[in-house]
Amino acid sequence: MNYVLISSIGAVLMGFFALFVRMKAAKKPANVKKIIMPPIFMSTGALMYIVPEFRLTPMEILEAVIVGMVFSILLIKTSKFEVRDNDIYLKRSKAFIFILIGLLVLRLVLKTILASTIDIGQLGGMFFLLAFSMIVPWRVAMYRSYMKLYNELHGIKMI
Repeated sequence: MNYVLISSIGAVLMGFFALFVRMKAAKKPANVKKIIMPPIFMSTGALMYIVPEFRLTPMEILEAVIVGMVFSILLIKTSKFEVRDNDIYLKRSKAFIFILIGLLVLRLVLKTILASTIDIGQLGGMFFLLAFSMIVPWRVAMYRSYMKLYNELHGIKMI
């Protein structure tokens, strides 16, 4: 089997895992730790850039960051909080599942197309950076939205 196929299978499995985790998380109250920890944990993956095969050119970095930030808009738009039983919960969105699956399919298509022109190591580095550039703005927006609702719920006035 080639690396593109193996990594694509891994991406599909991780996508379904993310769907499962997201649906399970909606059943429990949200908190700051649950919002900010995923990007922090994911940031350790940047150690891949120590290996020369994963290093990117400035143009590849720019492309991955821009595409990731554009994709984050979809996640930001579908992530809303609500107050239930005096706790803050992430509101379930039917669109989120379709967006996540759509992003996964788009990722697989792009990976298949780009694998013929970009080295597999650099491609892995680009897709990691794309995912990180998508998750960080999404989680920052979630944090801001959560804190706004938290402050309203607890009667805290912000300047």
